[in-house]
Amino acid sequence: MASSLHYCSLFSFMILLSLSLNAALLPSLAALTYHGGPLLTGNVNLLVIWYGQFGKVQKNAIRAFIKSLNYDGGLNLQPQVSFWWDMVESYQLAAGKKGGSIAVKVVKTVVDANCSASKNLTADNVSSIFKKAVGKDIDVVPVLFSARDVAVQGLCMEKCSEHGLYGGKQPTIVVGNPESECPGECAWPFHKTNHGPQGMTLQPPSGNVGADAMVVAFASSLVDLVTNPFSTGFYQGQQANPIEASSACKRIFGSGAFEGYTGKLRVDPSNGGAFNTHGVEGRKFLLPAIWNPKTSSCWTLL
Repeated sequence: MASSLHYCSLFSFMILLSLSLNAALLPSLAALTYHGGPLLTGNVNLLVIWYGQFGKVQKNAIRAFIKSLNYDGGLNLQPQVSFWWDMVESYQLAAGKKGGSIAVKVVKTVVDANCSASKNLTADNVSSIFKKAVGKDIDVVPVLFSARDVAVQGLCMEKCSEHGLYGGKQPTIVVGNPESECPGECAWPFHKTNHGPQGMTLQPPSGNVGADAMVVAFASSLVDLVTNPFSTGFYQGQQANPIEASSACKRIFGSGAFEGYTGKLRVDPSNGGAFNTHGVEGRKFLLPAIWNPKTSSCWTLL
């Protein structure tokens, strides 16, 4: 009996030590500050650019996510993507402004399947793609999705997507497909990570690693774009390299998360896909945590 108690105590100590070490490896979370500038409100009209060759699964997953942002699936589908989006909308009140719905929809689509600019995109290449696609549509948010065989300058190192300003005044987003270029950096938890504790590799809810990795990356940048569109909204740290509403909670998907562990999730019995929210047409998604301005902590759906 004594030896059994000793073993149990030792086992419990090792678990606690492991959790403590993993917690110590997490990045410290700093409170975001509102810097007085405008947020995106009302209608957010997207101009989607498909740059390179995309499969139907990838396009459909991203389109369904966008449609799910303002979709109410009823009580039988909980939690919903729209509930996740409610947290983003709450930033208006946190800024002392009148709250309201932020309606996101695709108003224009451009396809460049032949990669007319290059398959190794520089910042200048991206700017020229935006210029050609936008034209005189100054009220749209251009979103460039690059195919798996396209490299984008600035992505795959510490960023899997990024938001910026075209012409110094028009908010933009660039999202890379990491499936071939950098799965170890930007496809976790659907691929083994290149650094830190490996944890468990999960099945993507759509069945396609590239599709769901891009949904995570796009969702992250969309949150940061809405809450800090002109680098004068919510962020912490340096304006040129800020910690924002989504990046403050990087690699957190559920409660109890630590480095190498996503946190609490659900598993779709039909395909084994890991998810934490429901969307249109019975779709399931894995969406990242968001910084909650009310509690000054990372908020998750589960």
